[in-house]
Amino acid sequence: MQRKLIIGNWKMNGTLAKNEALLKKLTDGVTGMSGMDCAVCVPFPYLAQTQALLRGTSIKYGAQNVHQAEKGAYTGEVSVHMLRDFGCNYVIVGHSERRTLSGESSGLVAEKYASVQKAGLTPILCVGETLEQREANMTETVVGEQLAEVIKVRGVQSFRTAVIAYEPVWAIGTGRTASPEQAQEVHAFIRKKIAGFDEDFGHALCILYGGSVNASNAAELFAMPDINGGLIGGASLVAEDFLAICRAGTS
Repeated sequence: MQRKLIIGNWKMNGTLAKNEALLKKLTDGVTGMSGMDCAVCVPFPYLAQTQALLRGTSIKYGAQNVHQAEKGAYTGEVSVHMLRDFGCNYVIVGHSERRTLSGESSGLVAEKYASVQKAGLTPILCVGETLEQREANMTETVVGEQLAEVIKVRGVQSFRTAVIAYEPVWAIGTGRTASPEQAQEVHAFIRKKIAGFDEDFGHALCILYGGSVNASNAAELFAMPDINGGLIGGASLVAEDFLAICRAGTS
């Protein structure tokens, strides 16, 4: 059975003091947990602190975004090589908030994905549909097109060293959650689509669910056969809640 992967996305939250307290509780709390892996993706300014506090622990960490270029005149941007300098393991690309608020296209997301992989880090590729698209029965079309852009740039074999996170846009930060059956349906579609290119590793894909996962619904979601863990937003900022989700990943 594939180990569950639980990743916290802090988004634009945190202070030095709060981060230290949170990470201390997390490192203490995950001690002894088996059958799951844990990571946090933190804002750029806190990478050095996170690196120092998580050194020698089982918790990995990463960033929430990256620029597609290696270097250059891109004021305010951060390259993947800078993230590698801070020991990052993961980089989120294509989060719905980046696609919506910053206008990132699937083509740009694919470029970022490629940059992350070329530098030896693991991209967390976010895909998902809006409420309007779901109601128009376009979920598979939208998700399929988002995956196709990455396949066009990096090839299907690239998913051997990547994580996919299905995040229905209508369930992010809204308190609404796709039912376990709804989430499973899309996860199964993603796995089948990738397996259609290469059956040998379709079953080994790591596909996370992201969409208002919390302590009360995590176990039911993680029990679905094609859900390999979660990309956790707000609940990852509360140690007790995040640890409860991690425990759900061990059962």
